[in-house]
Amino acid sequence: MKIEKTLIDGCFIIERDFFKDERGYFSRAFCRKTLEENGINADFVQSNLSENIKKYTLRGLHSQKAPYAEDKLVMCTRGSITDVCVDVRKDSPTYKKYVAVNLTEENGKCLYVPKGCAHGYISLEDDSQVLYYVTYEYTPNSEECYRFNDPAFNINWGVDESLMIISEKDKKHNLIGE
Repeated sequence: MKIEKTLIDGCFIIERDFFKDERGYFSRAFCRKTLEENGINADFVQSNLSENIKKYTLRGLHSQKAPYAEDKLVMCTRGSITDVCVDVRKDSPTYKKYVAVNLTEENGKCLYVPKGCAHGYISLEDDSQVLYYVTYEYTPNSEECYRFNDPAFNINWGVDESLMIISEKDKKHNLIGE
């Protein structure tokens, strides 16, 4: 695994290694030892699988408040997505900044989203599937959500908003200044 720091403290791009032969490939989804050697201490307790039938399906931006805050390790197992981590930690030097990375099955990249950051993604192909591991179970009363098009973040999703498929819930999240 190759692990690359990003401009957001605690957010990493992780590139999985592939061992390929005539049967296909083998790749570790995560390795606790490798993560720990790179300063990432995550005790994953749940994994989630998300299917996105149509391209340009946008999910996010979501996080959970302490004491239920969670780290996430996100990977695309079919199709492709643009995955986004937004720093919403008010005391952080990168507050309101974001990291975006294209994740595909072929490139083997993953995004590690630390506690205190919001997460979202947009599918770039029909039938895209996303797998992510979390360090805390989903706790509805702890959910914090941010609007995907909040001008405070100025996220370039790479897709015209009129083409996006977004849940009514995600369309209605408050702006960070509200």
